[in-house]
Amino acid sequence: MRRYISYVFVVLFLLAEICMCENSSKPCIQREREALIKFKASFHDPYNSLSSWKGNDFCQWEGITCDNVTSHVVKLGLRGFSLEAQNLDPSLLQLEYLSYLDLSGNYFNCTPIPIFIGSMKRLRYLSLSYTSFCGRIPNTIGNLTNLRHLDLSLNDDLNLNIKWISQLQSLEYLDISVVNLDHKTNLFQVLSMLPSLSTIYMDYCELGNMTIPSVNLTSTPQLQILSLRENVLTNQDFDALQNMTSLVHLDLSDNNLNLVPSRLSNFKKIEYLDLSDNVIRGPIHDVLKNMTSIQFLDLSSNYLTSVPCSFGGLKRLVHLALSMNDFTLMECSLSTILTNLCRLKALYFSYNKLGREPLGDTKLSGCITYDLEVLDLSNNEFSGHFPSWFGRLKNLNYLDLHSNFLYGSIPSSLGKMSKLETLYLSNNTLDGNLPNNIQQLTNLTTLDVSFNKFYGALPHSLGKLVKLRNLDLSNNYFNATIPQTLGKLVNLVDLDLSNNHLDGFIPQSFSQLTHLWRLNISTNKLLGNIPDDFYHLVDLSYLDLSSNRLDGMIPIMHGLSFMNLSYNHISGSLPKNIGNKMPNLQILLLGSNQINGSIPNSLCQIELYKLDLSKNKISGVIPNCWRNTESWEEINLSSNNLSGVFPTSFGNLSSLSWLHLNNNNLRGRLPMHISDLKKLLIFDLGENQFSGSIPLWATNTFHSLQILRLSKNKLSGSIPSQLCRLASLKILDLSGNNLVGSIPKCIGDLKGMTNGKSNNESLRLNFTFSGWSYEDVKQVMKGREFDYLKILEFVVNMDLSENKLVGFIPDGITSLIGLHGLNLSHNCLEGEIPKMIGDMKSLESFDISHNQLSGNIPNNMLSLTSMSHLNLSYNNFSGPIPQGYQFSTYDQYVYADNPNLCGPPLLKCPGDDSHDVSGRGFEEDEDGKEDRLEKLLLYSVIAVGFATGFWGIILVLVVKKSFRYACFRWVEDVTDMVYVEVVIKVARMKKWLVRNHVQVLFLLAEICMCENSSKPCIQREREALIKFKASFHDPYNSLSSWKGNDFCQWEGITCDNVTSHVVKLGLRGFSLEAQNLDPSLLQLEYLSYLDLSGNYFNCTPIPIFIGSMKRLRYLSLSYTSFCGRIPNTIGNLTNLRHLDLSLNDDLNLNIKWISQLQIGIP
Repeated sequence: MRRYISYVFVVLFLLAEICMCENSSKPCIQREREALIKFKASFHDPYNSLSSWKGNDFCQWEGITCDNVTSHVVKLGLRGFSLEAQNLDPSLLQLEYLSYLDLSGNYFNCTPIPIFIGSMKRLRYLSLSYTSFCGRIPNTIGNLTNLRHLDLSLNDDLNLNIKWISQLQSLEYLDISVVNLDHKTNLFQVLSMLPSLSTIYMDYCELGNMTIPSVNLTSTPQLQILSLRENVLTNQDFDALQNMTSLVHLDLSDNNLNLVPSRLSNFKKIEYLDLSDNVIRGPIHDVLKNMTSIQFLDLSSNYLTSVPCSFGGLKRLVHLALSMNDFTLMECSLSTILTNLCRLKALYFSYNKLGREPLGDTKLSGCITYDLEVLDLSNNEFSGHFPSWFGRLKNLNYLDLHSNFLYGSIPSSLGKMSKLETLYLSNNTLDGNLPNNIQQLTNLTTLDVSFNKFYGALPHSLGKLVKLRNLDLSNNYFNATIPQTLGKLVNLVDLDLSNNHLDGFIPQSFSQLTHLWRLNISTNKLLGNIPDDFYHLVDLSYLDLSSNRLDGMIPIMHGLSFMNLSYNHISGSLPKNIGNKMPNLQILLLGSNQINGSIPNSLCQIELYKLDLSKNKISGVIPNCWRNTESWEEINLSSNNLSGVFPTSFGNLSSLSWLHLNNNNLRGRLPMHISDLKKLLIFDLGENQFSGSIPLWATNTFHSLQILRLSKNKLSGSIPSQLCRLASLKILDLSGNNLVGSIPKCIGDLKGMTNGKSNNESLRLNFTFSGWSYEDVKQVMKGREFDYLKILEFVVNMDLSENKLVGFIPDGITSLIGLHGLNLSHNCLEGEIPKMIGDMKSLESFDISHNQLSGNIPNNMLSLTSMSHLNLSYNNFSGPIPQGYQFSTYDQYVYADNPNLCGPPLLKCPGDDSHDVSGRGFEEDEDGKEDRLEKLLLYSVIAVGFATGFWGIILVLVVKKSFRYACFRWVEDVTDMVYVEVVIKVARMKKWLVRNHVQVLFLLAEICMCENSSKPCIQREREALIKFKASFHDPYNSLSSWKGNDFCQWEGITCDNVTSHVVKLGLRGFSLEAQNLDPSLLQLEYLSYLDLSGNYFNCTPIPIFIGSMKRLRYLSLSYTSFCGRIPNTIGNLTNLRHLDLSLNDDLNLNIKWISQLQIGIP
């Protein structure tokens, strides 16, 4: 009885406690609170993610969910809290009612998953994804028999022991992506034992590296989602997994499937199928046409070649991705396919090769995908006009047509696409004005029409697109002033109006664009000052106003990290406190202005990445305050009036790659204290007053140096042999000094000059802005000084001219087979030209004039077919000049003042009749002797045959009387017929001359005038050149000499001395830009030499018409950004000797036409 009373008392006490818990607003399980406090204490919390874990009511703490009745902790979700711990604290065991535990996105320092976690048997949800647990997954997890959801993904140091998985009979969701399966070949057999399993994610597990036995998955009838992304799976591996017909979602992307698995046609329920990033080829319509439930289909990044019409039968499709294939054929037009896909919301069809496929006609029926929201057709070769049927896509919010061949104007139907938010039309050939009805696209946030041919004034209606965040109208032909209404686009973040013909002033209204981050109005014709109110643009980080006509002072803008005001008329001095006022600057480009004053010391305080103050009027000394930072990459102070010595603190800039101090008045000795500049690529100290000898830098310095330029100083002494250790050197310019002694014999060890490519590709990858394309170095090549820009990386040149060097030209110099230019002129060199000079096949310019060289000109120089400039004048050469090939094009001045030379174009050599001038007689060998024997035998056989045949006919005529009469009668008839025809023709000619004698005399007079005139008389060719010039954008005024009537004096043009016809057009390295190559070249009918290398043609194809220029003997289109297939018509240029299409990595070569160039290069 007493025991019964005690039981009643205990029950009443518990009921009272429960009631108190239910009626209390605060949790009453102190034990769980203490466990949570201890659990918190086990973590390092760098981001204060657990800052709410204080006070008594732990049910209100972030990440914790309590039961509404008992207040027990039932959920602990700390996903992405970025906590750090040495291990998982066992205090979790005190949370006895916990059914949900998510610790993903926290860091556990590569410790094992604790065994005790298998004791938390109430768990239904467990996520340890991305937690840095390591080692073997404990078998005790198999004790969690109530588990429905298990996520162990993104722990690549976890090892899976799969036996315990079969114990989780209630498991519905399993994610073991990026877990080390350690070649568990029976994994799928184990998974097939889980009857409730509906979702499996096993991405990035390298399943293809293990043998997968045939598995029947009928025991998992609930399986609906299977993701095996990036597992190196083949078709054979997938075929081993049988009876998965219940699948709704299948992801096999990033594998090695080479065909669409044929068994997929049995997957009637499939709604989501991702086969992207495989190597699938061949037909696809037979498999897909039966998958009528499909809603999401991704076949992108494969090698499919044709688009079947059967896509139009997949009427439930919502998402279709076919980008980055090799489609060359569309069985139906795109518009026809879309007509039937009424539910489609997104179509991705970019980066294919459709070959000028049209986008379809306007006479369409059907829905034309009224629900379509995303349409990406970029980077194809779609041609034709902008399709008007796009106007029916009234729900479209994203349209990308960039990088196609669309032309014509934008139709008015574009204004009907009122929901459009993003519109990319860049890199086409669209023209005309921007339509005014573009103002109807009021939801636009991004508009990009760059790299087209739009012209006219910018419409004021652009100001009504107030939601715009990104506006790019660059690289067109827009003119007139910038409308003030653009200042109403207050949400703009990025505005690019560069490379147009805009004039006038920068609108004051731009100061209202307070969210603007990037502003680029470069390469226009803008005038006036930069608005004072620009300091209001506090978010502006990138400002490019270069290549305009702006004047005034340098603006101070606190937030800028990039400022480019180069190629303007900016004046005044650099602000003395620029380091304090613009502390965020990383790139400061002020070159080619009228800035004066000195360089302030505060500039050293900024951690700049690139500094360009070149081509100004800055004077004074360079401050010696440069600090050791890892940010510096380039300093360009060239072409100023700087004086003083080389600053010693430059030696602290260990990350510096480009240093230009040329064309100043710096003096003193060359610096010895720059041994830390180990990343230097360009070191240019030319055109200064440095004196003394060249330091022995190369011992432990300049391993990466590719350009060393010390020309036009006052250096003395000899060339140190240590320079031969500069293994990456590609340009060495020591010209115009007082150097003495001989050329080092080790000069052939300069390995960077043995080919035309960079010896260290990895160096260039780090240079995100500067790069070789923006570097500018003066070099004398082909007798003229050029500013090499954009193609500088590919120039290989050595210039030791205008010194006092003596001795022989080292034989080792011929090892530098990558040299494009070699200038040893104006020295005191003696001896002969090295015998192996013919090995230097890349040589384009060779100048050894004004020396004391002697001997013969080697015949093997005929093999230097790229050599367009040669100067051997003012030496003591003797013997015959080699004949043929490029030597037939050289003028007399090439050989001037070599009295013992003979042969064309000089006087004939003695006994010239026996001299072989064929151009192919290099050195006689056994093959040549055999050829002559064969010819002798051939001629003997012909003579015998002729004699036998002739005397045979005579014998027949003597013996056969009837044959003799017939033959003589035939001869008499032919003679009479010829006589009559001649008499008639002569009579007609006399009559025509009498009638047209005035015109004939006029033509003869004009020819005489042309031959005796010093100025060109071919107006047609001048007009063609003017039109050709007009087709280019010329940012550096390279064609500034193209004016006046005498086009033969224009830079880059060479005319025939007699007829004044244009025979050579050489624009190498002029940095011109054009949308295509203008056909006006066809008017230059006598052109034999065409060099357009180092100009930019905007990834357009090489035009077919170039095959009509049949007089061409030299054609160079190197580094011109031409794209697409090289036209077969180049095979028509049968006179071509030199063809250079190099450095155009988007060109495709069809080699059949090469065999037509039979003359070729020896």
